[in-house]
Amino acid sequence: MNILEAKNVCKSYAAHTALRNVSLSVPAQSVFGLLGPNGAGKTTLIRIITQILEPDSGEVYINGGKLNADHILKIGYLPEERGLYKKMKVGEQLMYLARLKGLKTTDARQRIKHWLKKLDIYQWAGKNIEDLSKGMQQKVQFIATVLHEPDLIILDEPFSGFDPVNANLIKDEILELRRNGSSIIFSTHRMESVEEMCDYIALINKSQKILDGTKADIKNAYRNNTFIVRHYKALDGTTGSFRLLEQTQLAGDQYQSVIQIAPGNSPNELLSILLKEVEVFHFEEKIPGINEIFIAKVQEEVIHE
Repeated sequence: MNILEAKNVCKSYAAHTALRNVSLSVPAQSVFGLLGPNGAGKTTLIRIITQILEPDSGEVYINGGKLNADHILKIGYLPEERGLYKKMKVGEQLMYLARLKGLKTTDARQRIKHWLKKLDIYQWAGKNIEDLSKGMQQKVQFIATVLHEPDLIILDEPFSGFDPVNANLIKDEILELRRNGSSIIFSTHRMESVEEMCDYIALINKSQKILDGTKADIKNAYRNNTFIVRHYKALDGTTGSFRLLEQTQLAGDQYQSVIQIAPGNSPNELLSILLKEVEVFHFEEKIPGINEIFIAKVQEEVIHE
């Protein structure tokens, strides 16, 4: 089941096309990575989903129903441009935003206390936002995003401003929200976070979706028979069945090589050839990372223009 479906969404600003026939499906209880270079159209799509903007054409569905005003209470949105009232106290601000999302005062008070303690900023509840560090302000805005327990949570660069410890804390909270039933659309340029967290990804470039699917399927599609081998003694040159792409001396007579197998050959055949020349102590396939795929796909689009 999909929590969100966008069908042929288009949006233009004067002479600029921000989205051109973008369709995608976000499975329920998943972390969905929405990726793309700056200016690709990601933020425009997010603003359409959150009803800040209307599409010129196309439709968006939430839980099978056409997007409407009632869905606002089922969505939590953390924008890249942070927006907190600097002169308001932390607790007052969270209460105000919780009430806007339809929470009763008693429920809101309990949830605010729970989240402030969970993110270790309860002692700051009576302080003005402007008295908090950037990272603590980020925590407050994250709490405001999830306080009403939305079905769909949209996070645009959620780790911006966090040190590694707090970025890891927020990452764990996002994954726990998914385990508890929430669906998350996650837009970021931090590909290591995509590797760690996302179940599905979609890549938008120059207003169009150019790639989507499960993270595992996409990575498998970009495998190219390349292997990382660690061995004693250097390899020399190329044979007809494999190509030595890179060789690095690790220590003493230990080396690491990146080797690509020629079409029609198997990893076992490569290993058999290597064992005749060197002593192998590590052998693994080099699966391309999301960052490599991202760069390759965007560059491919430039070449095909």
